[in-house]
Amino acid sequence: MEYEIKPTGRLSINLKELWEYKELFYFFTWRDVKVKYKQTALGLVWAVLQPAAMMVVFTFVFGRIINEQTATRLPYPVFVYIGLMLWGIFSGGLQAAGNSMVSNSNIIKKIYFPRLIIPMSSILVSVFDFLMTLIPFVGLLIYYHIPVDIVRLIWVFPMALFLILTSTFGAGLFLAALNVKYRDFRYVLPFLIQFLMFVTPVIYPMQILDNKWLMLLLKMNPIGNAISLFRSAFDGSAVDLNWLLISFIITSLMLVFGVFYFRKTESYFADLI
Repeated sequence: MEYEIKPTGRLSINLKELWEYKELFYFFTWRDVKVKYKQTALGLVWAVLQPAAMMVVFTFVFGRIINEQTATRLPYPVFVYIGLMLWGIFSGGLQAAGNSMVSNSNIIKKIYFPRLIIPMSSILVSVFDFLMTLIPFVGLLIYYHIPVDIVRLIWVFPMALFLILTSTFGAGLFLAALNVKYRDFRYVLPFLIQFLMFVTPVIYPMQILDNKWLMLLLKMNPIGNAISLFRSAFDGSAVDLNWLLISFIITSLMLVFGVFYFRKTESYFADLI
């Protein structure tokens, strides 16, 4: 049997080919999870410990100030933990995807498979970490007696997750391809993620800002809108459908641009790595 490898369009993800290599998703994802927590004393507990420790620090440092300046509808520990959970998907996925092509250079040089699998599986590791953080989150909801709007949660949870994953995938593909040619980005990426965290309402509500232009920039941030959307199932705040639609448009553009740039440069990966 002959298998013909044909170039794909620059805007095509080629779902049919990805499905044919679906076993690789499991292999790469599970391998990355094992490598991430290999030879650690706490193992998977680190996935929970990191956002929990940051929640304690931010609550101690900023909790009283934020509650005095703008009363959040949720206890601040719950408020900030929601932000940290969802931010962890984006930050962890973006960093892993950005370095994924260089980290897997030996495999890329030896065999053919859809290169998109590598950054995609890297992002799935951050989703695994997110699922682990849901365990203490349930404990926080019980401890603070937070009512949950189940009906709203059913639709806001997948939409928030979709926004974050689409944004992470689009930006991750772009950075993964860029990092192959310009290795400086492996050093720039951690600083970029730290900067983005403070321009995203992870540890503070949007209402804390008085400047309308800064507020406009925050509302255009799809990650911030995804976090606010998920919080709405617990604080009862209204969902701005207009900004939600804008977020979907922005994430779609990010995905298209990321796929286009990745497809444009992937033929040179083996030569540059």
